[in-house]
Amino acid sequence: MTVFSIKYLILSTGVSAILTLSCKKSNTPNVDPDPPTGGTDTTIVRPVTDPAVANTIDFFLNDWQAKTFTTPEYTEVVVPNTATTNIVTVDASSIITKIPTTITGHNANTWMTPMVDQPLFMNHITNLRPHVIRWPAGSASDIYFWNRPQDSPPADAPSQLMNAGGTLQNSGYWYGKINNNWSASTDQYYQMRQQSGNNEGVITINYGYARYGTSDDPVAAAAHLAADWVRYDNGRTKYWEIGNESYGDWEAGYRIDVSKNKDGQPEYLTGKLYAHHFKVFADSMRKAATEIGKIIYIGAVTYEAATEGWQTNTVKTWNQTMIPELNGANDYYIAHNYFTPYETNSNAKDILNAALTVPATMINFITSQIQTYGGVIKPVALTEWNMFATGSKQQVSNISGLFATIILGETIKNKYGLAARWDLLNGWSNGNDHGLFSDGGEPDIAKWTPRPSFYYMYFFQKLLGDRLVPASVSGSTDIKAYASTFSSGQINTTLINTGTTPVTVELKWKNFKPGNRFYWYSLEGGNDNGEFSRKVSINGMGTTLEAGGPEHYTSIKANAASTTNGVKVTVPARGTVILAVDKK
Repeated sequence: MTVFSIKYLILSTGVSAILTLSCKKSNTPNVDPDPPTGGTDTTIVRPVTDPAVANTIDFFLNDWQAKTFTTPEYTEVVVPNTATTNIVTVDASSIITKIPTTITGHNANTWMTPMVDQPLFMNHITNLRPHVIRWPAGSASDIYFWNRPQDSPPADAPSQLMNAGGTLQNSGYWYGKINNNWSASTDQYYQMRQQSGNNEGVITINYGYARYGTSDDPVAAAAHLAADWVRYDNGRTKYWEIGNESYGDWEAGYRIDVSKNKDGQPEYLTGKLYAHHFKVFADSMRKAATEIGKIIYIGAVTYEAATEGWQTNTVKTWNQTMIPELNGANDYYIAHNYFTPYETNSNAKDILNAALTVPATMINFITSQIQTYGGVIKPVALTEWNMFATGSKQQVSNISGLFATIILGETIKNKYGLAARWDLLNGWSNGNDHGLFSDGGEPDIAKWTPRPSFYYMYFFQKLLGDRLVPASVSGSTDIKAYASTFSSGQINTTLINTGTTPVTVELKWKNFKPGNRFYWYSLEGGNDNGEFSRKVSINGMGTTLEAGGPEHYTSIKANAASTTNGVKVTVPARGTVILAVDKK
């Protein structure tokens, strides 16, 4: 038996009130009609309370709100009537965790047009409702001057920066005060967040400037620039992070031209030096937040996995030198992970296995490192995630959608505070494209056409409750399950088929009494491009294009059926069924 834990509570409020309910009452959401261990309709409902908030989530649950299930428009369909040994049991008698809204985030970037003048994009991102959108753009964050006009860097920002090999190259700075038709300004980022549903943000501060700046005190200059952004932000953004993958030799500031440095910094960055600088940044930024009466949370860059012999000394020693020097000055820890081997033509099985296993391995590693080096466990934010698989259009495929669904389930189950997919728009590159939407370079596919991952994430969120509860699987080893409850009493289950043949599954429950009907959306790929179909269909509705999914996805009716003869569904090969069950 494979067990996948998922957390959700069934009380209609977030408080730990205890109710003893009889299965005879119509408002009883928690009675098991057919407990796996036996029982009858007179089974007494067990009281359920929220667990303590995990240290790895903490304040990311501050904005949690109870969810009330809304019955979707539906079409009545016939369900499988054959017996099956594939059983998913959802245990509503315990809760793994309340679900942070910050777990379904995305990354925007500076090169994805002004955004707010793109009606297709704005419509899709409003429908998706990410809750969190990170900015300005991965490694570009370390060369980003949020308050400067185009080609007007600060006087102490050199025209050339040193790369990992010691060669001076054009700085390539990005600027926040711009007005063109191909990139977004700082203000347009804020407008996009507000106009798409008041999404929260994660802002990545330019840490590199503290290293390559040529003033007498480059750290103070960079920290002052960061504090000014906090003041300008004026409480619109809670979550901030200092630098992007600062341990990486690909980042601006990893290696500097010491002949131009005036405060005695070493040529190569270390974790200890980063932590020392972090405290200067954090102090300036918190003072700025206090001045304007706002609360912010500041994250520190952490290395997420065991190191290997070929890696730089900076990477190898990052955590062990950074964590003691931080001495708790950070509010949370930041991790990035692209899960599959770098630029490898990974097959579907390996991609899905990485999604299923790496999130747990990663958070266990990070928390172990924190404890080993004398730190205190604090929230963990996965502010960039995707796959490195290349060569077969994996990143734009139906498998990428399945991968995304698993990542969402696993980050909730493993109690991350925040997760943000990289990224909303990128470049086609013959299918080696992390973008959630087509950039227009994809042959015969219009710009802003959603990729399969969009649809999987949209429907996962559409039926996701507010608490994760355990879901165990017996029978097929290809079926994976994540379950959640609504505070209004209904139960959600996402069933994922990692195998190559359809699987019929029956659902059972503990501590829950199903109502009259259940509803579901079935997602699967097409027959194109081998195991990496670029298409997705929802309840049989797809696209006539070469890639993508149904255009009118928001109006697709759910499938629905009576619960009288149990709840059974067929999960498509390499597909997903996302369902919700009425309460009694």
